[in-house]
Amino acid sequence: MTGPRGELAKQRLLGAAMEHFVADGLADQSLRSIAEAVGTSHRMLLYHFGSKDGLLLEVVREVEARTEDLFEAIGEASGERVDEIIRRTWAYVANPAVAGFERLFFALYGRALQGDEAALPLLTDDVEHWLRANTGLPAMADVPADVARAHARLGLAVTRGLLLDLLATGDRAGVDAALEVFAQGYANATGANATGANSTGANSTGANATGANSTGARTTGPDMAWAPENPLA
Repeated sequence: MTGPRGELAKQRLLGAAMEHFVADGLADQSLRSIAEAVGTSHRMLLYHFGSKDGLLLEVVREVEARTEDLFEAIGEASGERVDEIIRRTWAYVANPAVAGFERLFFALYGRALQGDEAALPLLTDDVEHWLRANTGLPAMADVPADVARAHARLGLAVTRGLLLDLLATGDRAGVDAALEVFAQGYANATGANATGANSTGANSTGANATGANSTGARTTGPDMAWAPENPLA
């Protein structure tokens, strides 16, 4: 089953697997149990994805693709307010609804760094891919290319580092406060409009309850409008 029809069938199976994982979680499951849950056979999953690891790798890539789509929408909605791009992106990736997928991403990334051939494709162009997405934001339009890439790399590193912290410690208040320090510091350093954030309505979300005030950080916190209950549905 090759060509467009085969690819369409693969995408349907991937979509069904995503729906299954969103609804039932990513607890350790055999390929047979996954196949049963999505209404196919384990042989069909093997045909399209090669192995359970191959399926999980495609799931991670699909989550990354959906995250990039939303990132582009955030960039368009935030205009030149880079601090709001940071907050809104964080509200999405730190959503508890995607925590299982984030853990899977870091687990596979670690295996790839150890040379696991099944996970190695995850490293291919990963950082460069996100650098291009960041430098393509409207807010970066007038920033010199080398400076924009440096900013993009810093933003990616901070976001992933804080996300790993959150998954390891569960300290949402502390990690949110650290993210806010970064967002404000970045806005101050680059001249981004940090004062316009209040217009997003973030104060009405209850984000102030995270405890960020105790750090001296601005009180708006992440814009939870970008953290729907089921962001991958």
